[in-house]
Amino acid sequence: MQTIFIQVKCELGKAYEVADSAVLGVEEVSEVHSISGDYDLLMKCFLPADTDIGHFVTGRLQTLPGVKETYTIIAFKAFG
Repeated sequence: MQTIFIQVKCELGKAYEVADSAVLGVEEVSEVHSISGDYDLLMKCFLPADTDIGHFVTGRLQTLPGVKETYTIIAFKAFG
């Protein structure tokens, strides 16, 4: 299992719609948080070990209506 975090910049006024689309429409998305700063949302995703992260992000998340930009963080180990 691979854990990744995606920071998402949304079109103006679309953050809640993007969050709902991700939670309801993308099985691998386990959590979506609204955040402050340069990005609007933080998504936590669990992917099978053989999943191509690039294809997942560009094909499943960047294509959600209202998504302008993403920044991917690959997690190595969870503590606690």
